[in-house]
Amino acid sequence: MRALNLIDTWPAPAPAAVAVGSGGEMARRGPVDSERRWASVTKLVTAYAALIAHERGIASLDEAAGPTGATVRHLLAHASGLPFEGRTPIAAPGRRRIYSNTGFDQLGEVISARNNQSYAAVVADQILAPLRIEARVEGRPSEGLVGTTAGMSRFALELLSPTLISVDIWKAAISVAFPGLPGVLPGVGRFRPLDWGLGFEIRDGKVPHWTGSNNSPSTFGHFGGAGTFLWVDPARQVALCVTTEREYGPWALQFWPELSDAVLAEASNP
Repeated sequence: MRALNLIDTWPAPAPAAVAVGSGGEMARRGPVDSERRWASVTKLVTAYAALIAHERGIASLDEAAGPTGATVRHLLAHASGLPFEGRTPIAAPGRRRIYSNTGFDQLGEVISARNNQSYAAVVADQILAPLRIEARVEGRPSEGLVGTTAGMSRFALELLSPTLISVDIWKAAISVAFPGLPGVLPGVGRFRPLDWGLGFEIRDGKVPHWTGSNNSPSTFGHFGGAGTFLWVDPARQVALCVTTEREYGPWALQFWPELSDAVLAEASNP
């Protein structure tokens, strides 16, 4: 896949990329076996652990969690009212989409309590080991995974065709939760609405956006402050994972969409 050659032109040290289709890995480029911070792409793994707990019946999406009046569902959808950092709410649950690291750290607490294991152990035992993902938890549930791009691509394949959760809960997770909520996507801009699923940002019609202009509205995923991203386009049956050694900034919004469009174009016309 020649599209991945575009990363060679990026103003970022040693970028790595893996493109995935329904049949598995389609192409890779760069140091995909080098360990990098996944940063906020970690939130997708934390969300998956919460969904697994729900399916196992040891937790519920609608049980109380976080601020008064909020639930696990609110935390997953950045609709709990918690700020970016800090445990003091700045809005009532379900009123605004406020991107919150603290909310996902509190999800980690719920996951740990319901499983009677540390958050890191739950993630390792229930997600990383079954999917053969080269990664480990070195910090908070909101941003603490360290791993390879190749490992991230195995998680992307799981998100294309789930094996650890049912199709029904997967569909619920990638559908908009609490529709219509306005909010700010950090580093991108303010949107009305800022659509989000259960842990997964949903592309819909956002402009500008960190995915490509040709990504379908159903595309879902996350990017991280370490210059990382993972998106899955279920309509095209394509996913793309990227890690870099440059922090997220305006450069990413310039180069990431171009790569995404090129990958989609080549996947459609191999």
